[in-house]
Formats: sequence, structure tokens, C-alpha cells
Amino acid sequence: MQDDMLKLENQICFPLYAASRLVTKLYQPILSKWDITYPQYLVFLLLWEKDKRTVSDICNCLFLESSTLTPLLKRLETKDYIVRTRSLQDERSVIIQLTPKGKALRKEAKKIPQEILQSVSSKTIKKRDLVQLKSTLSEITKVIQ
Repeated sequence: MQDDMLKLENQICFPLYAASRLVTKLYQPILSKWDITYPQYLVFLLLWEKDKRTVSDICNCLFLESSTLTPLLKRLETKDYIVRTRSLQDERSVIIQLTPKGKALRKEAKKIPQEILQSVSSKTIKKRDLVQLKSTLSEITKVIQ
């Protein structure tokens, strides 16, 4: 009986992991138009919400380490989507700001959430189920962090 707990089908982590990977994969063809990755899209979401964020703020919001985020930001800067500058108040702090090209992308990206919602909805999975799932996952995240 105890060995049953070690079966993959009994793990809560696996459906979370598999769903996360598959949903992220849904974004790839959409984001490829702009030559950005899913984690870069998440950075855009934060910057479209509030521009001029520090690297540490973005790290905290996305649950990423600076060593993971910095190369991602450098690639966005190379593509002229963002500008990285040192804070005048604290030279250790780096401010991330959208360029006009990065701001313009927001208008094109507005349709992405609806496209993804349609992709994961079905006869058995309704929008309200997805809203509830998001709420539950947000609570799990709060408990774990």
C-alpha cells in the first residue's frame, strides 16, 4: 500500500508539471512571431503592467533567480525590446524599461490570453473551471513560497 504512493499516477507534482509544460508549449507558435520565449513573455506582462521595474522586483514576481533572469533580459535588450540602466539611487540595482518597440508589442499581444483560453477549454473543461484552477494554483504557490 505504501508503495502505491510512489506511483507516478498518484503524484500531485506530475500533472502540475505536465500541464505546465504543455500549456507553455501552446505559447511557442504565438510568441515565435516576436522571437521571444515564454519566460520573456512573462517579463513583458510585468513591464506592461508597470514599466521601469528593478531586476530584483521581476525576479520576485516570477520566482526566478537573478542568474536566470539576467541572460533573458540581455537577449530582450539585444532585440531592442527593453533598456537596462543602473539606478541613480543604488548602483547595485538595475532598472528594466520598455523601449517603444517593447511597448508596441502590447497591442499585438492582447489577443494571446483569449487564444490560450480557447486552446485549453473543451466540452468538459469550462472557463469557470480554469478560473478555479488558477485560484487553487495561486493558493498552492502562496503556501509553498
